[in-house]
Amino acid sequence: MAKKKKQEDVKPGSPAWMATFSDLMNLLLCFFVLLFSMSSVDAAKYEEVVNSFAETFSVFSGGGSSIGDGVMVSNGVSQLNNLSVLANTMGKAQEGSEDNSEADNNSDASVSSDNVSGEEAKAALEEEQLKASEKLAEEIEEALEETIYGKEIDIDFTSQYVSLTMNGALLFDSGSATIKKDSLPLVEQVGKILERYAPNVIEVEGHTDNVPIRNANFADNDELSDARALSIFRNLLEMTNIDPALIKHSGRGEYVPIADNSTPEGRAKNRRVEIKIYNSLSDAAT
Repeated sequence: MAKKKKQEDVKPGSPAWMATFSDLMNLLLCFFVLLFSMSSVDAAKYEEVVNSFAETFSVFSGGGSSIGDGVMVSNGVSQLNNLSVLANTMGKAQEGSEDNSEADNNSDASVSSDNVSGEEAKAALEEEQLKASEKLAEEIEEALEETIYGKEIDIDFTSQYVSLTMNGALLFDSGSATIKKDSLPLVEQVGKILERYAPNVIEVEGHTDNVPIRNANFADNDELSDARALSIFRNLLEMTNIDPALIKHSGRGEYVPIADNSTPEGRAKNRRVEIKIYNSLSDAAT
């Protein structure tokens, strides 16, 4: 009688397919639990999160109100219908920003253009004033060359005026404001030339050196320079028909030197009288 084969031992436990099925069920359970937990999210906290993103990154122009409370998750992708509104809003905001930027640029360009135009106009006016002074200086120089005093007067000009400078020692004795008799014809000749330009404003300035002076008539150089300018002023009015309203005088003392006061030559140049004739385009003429 043949021997029976031994019955093979059966391994204990569940079949293999049951383990796979159990894993699938666990995954499905986790998935639905996750969906449930997301659908029951705290609306207030979610709104705070959205608002924080809006303030930080400017993503949602309306803050938390851009996403409905508890609607996004429960309705799935239905909330995406509002993306067109969001896109349009952001587009308008960006367009408005670009318009503002362009307006700012245009404003800056306008201001820059105005500055340039103002500077060009100022430069053009100064050039015209300088030409007017140069022409006036040439006319006065020609008139002086016809006299015997041409070498006694220095002529210079700026964009505002033409200046006639006369040496103080030629006009006055030391410490005096009385014009020398020998110099009266010189003052009279200058007055006749000034009459040709009577409509122009004329200013007589007295200047001294820095050596202190104190005598019975003048306490300091300020008084001396003012007295000398006043003396020339009065003689011009007596010798000419210049309107007194168009001529003025001032004493400048030692404060506007044209040479070095440390040398005798420099001090001699600083003791002077200047007569300024303002051109018709100068600020004084307006």
